Amino acid sequence: MNLRVPRAEKAQQARSDVRSHGTIPAGSLDIMIEKSWKRCQALGLAEDRRPGFDPLPRSRMQEAIESNHSLIAHARPVMETLYSQIVDTQSMLVLTDAHGLILHSLGDDDFLQRAEKVALKPGVVWSEEAMGTNAIGTAIAEDSPALVHGPEHFLAVNQFLTCSAIPISDPYGKLAGVLDLSGDWRGYHRHTMALVRMSGLLIENHMFGSAFAEAAVLTFHSCPEFIGTLCEGMIAFRPDGSVLSANKSGLFQLGLGLNGLRSHTFFSLFGQPVSALFDHVRSRGSDLMQLSLPAGIKVFARARIAAASGGSSGRVIMPAQELPRGASFPGNVTPTPRQAPPVSTPGAASGTSHGKSGSLDALKTGDPQIDAALHKVHKVLGRDISVLIQGETGTGKELVARAIHHDSPRRNGPFVAVNCASIPETLIESELFGYEEGAFTGARRKGSVGKIMLANSGTLFLDEIGDMPLNLQARLLRVLQERVVTPLGSSKTFPVDVAIICATHRRLKDLIARGQFREDLYYRLNGLSITLPPLRMRQDLHVVVQRILREELKVGDELDVSAEVLQLFCRHPWPGNVRQLANVLRTAVVMADGETAIRREHLPDDFLEDMEATLVAAAAAPSAGGAAAPAAAAPLLPEGKLEDIELNAIQSMLDQTGGNVSATARRLGISRNTIYRKLRQFGGAN
Repeated sequence: MNLRVPRAEKAQQARSDVRSHGTIPAGSLDIMIEKSWKRCQALGLAEDRRPGFDPLPRSRMQEAIESNHSLIAHARPVMETLYSQIVDTQSMLVLTDAHGLILHSLGDDDFLQRAEKVALKPGVVWSEEAMGTNAIGTAIAEDSPALVHGPEHFLAVNQFLTCSAIPISDPYGKLAGVLDLSGDWRGYHRHTMALVRMSGLLIENHMFGSAFAEAAVLTFHSCPEFIGTLCEGMIAFRPDGSVLSANKSGLFQLGLGLNGLRSHTFFSLFGQPVSALFDHVRSRGSDLMQLSLPAGIKVFARARIAAASGGSSGRVIMPAQELPRGASFPGNVTPTPRQAPPVSTPGAASGTSHGKSGSLDALKTGDPQIDAALHKVHKVLGRDISVLIQGETGTGKELVARAIHHDSPRRNGPFVAVNCASIPETLIESELFGYEEGAFTGARRKGSVGKIMLANSGTLFLDEIGDMPLNLQARLLRVLQERVVTPLGSSKTFPVDVAIICATHRRLKDLIARGQFREDLYYRLNGLSITLPPLRMRQDLHVVVQRILREELKVGDELDVSAEVLQLFCRHPWPGNVRQLANVLRTAVVMADGETAIRREHLPDDFLEDMEATLVAAAAAPSAGGAAAPAAAAPLLPEGKLEDIELNAIQSMLDQTGGNVSATARRLGISRNTIYRKLRQFGGAN
């Protein structure tokens, strides 16, 4: 039977009794709802109250987002996955902080519009004090999952909602926020809360793993098949065996609360010294072990232990690393993290770099999109959060990756870059993971250490991660989860300590939908995702041109770019982005030897031909009914003729769309403001 009817009827009857007598009849409501209504009455709330809907000012909202960065970073991918299961169900997902401030929401457009009418949107606080009985506020007040259905909402304006919320605890057991699924009350389903609970646990486990990535973490369960699932217990230990924390499943299996757990050690919990854990990892790697809980219950367990590190970083100190038999290390790269690593060289396409790269601040050129992306990266430096850099080919993804490494606590470790698209599929596995002697035909006699182990104590940059074969994605995920590597032809596993930065020009979500990229790997890599804008969308082209010229010119030489050439650059679509611009300028510098400025005749012929071809495509596309080339493209024609062609193209598309400026802008690939400006500038009519 659908449970919404009796709950709704009870709430309606209770509301009628409150109006008549001013009191809530005992037993007329779910216990949690009854307690919440009484709190609302004590606060002096009236059911017809219309609360204030003004969201926080932008500056304060930004502060809230920054202070809850870890929660948001781990919750967003989980929310996206959950939303894909409930799309088109007249519902939305909401993430709040510990006080009920909505930080992020995701949902069906039409329902989001309805929700906005009651201020269910980012920047608004949904505590009980502000909004009466509601799943978010009540979950916070009770520190428990809360379902508030239809008329159970204390305020009448919210009674069209059905809401299921789960508190999210941080790795130390404190309330971090709330995950809520809200929808039209007529569409209530009893399985909704189960979905929200599972998603909440997933967020908590991700946060736990990230917080203790550099500690010894034991995952365990009485059923081995539950290891690696939401049901597994997780406990983090210091090197001396004292307990740092445990997740909810771990506490449940141990029969302890967090306060009680912290008085224990690895020995008091499992009857063995913590050195036994280290010995197992060193000799058996990630193989399951059997342990006994204090109550005598047998559990299966798997350990993840961070590699050795100098200083006071708090990482677990592992025994000396054992390496693949006969492994060779090129140059001065050694397997010992304390050893001074090779320095980096900018521009290396693959392999260990050999020269220092620039900092993130050095990449700032005044473009707001670039500056915003770099600002985000600054926030996660040293936080063990994977960075995914997206952007078209040639936008400078590797340059940003090197700058991240340069500014991170790992700057003294190696920076190892691997282009997953440039290595043949048959070789990429051995390149990444290494191999022992005789692992395959053609293998080196002494074996080879893979790029992952070469990056130990430093940064591994995986460029074009979207081109990595599926079978290797599974192996990479294991490295990220367990921090160990198994070379080809070896039965041994070796601990590694690497930061991962990935880059791609492809839409990974599209690859996931086509079954070409693992969803679990995507969410593991996508701790912080930034997108580098294409050159044609940047506002700092002149700065980029000047920087490239400074790199290409000899010391003491001076060369500028003529206004005509700069105008051409501003109109070109730059499919190769900064890399293409650098190649054009490199040729132009040579051709302009002895001149004071680069002029049109100094530009490469293929660049000039591209400009003309782009114009033809832009002019022809509207009449063909297709999408035009970017409006930034322009002909090598006199300025008056150019203006006529631009205006004709815009006017033609306006005719095709019946004067719809928005549709015209989308099909021409330009903004509505650009269309209005061109029409005013050239005297056209709308």
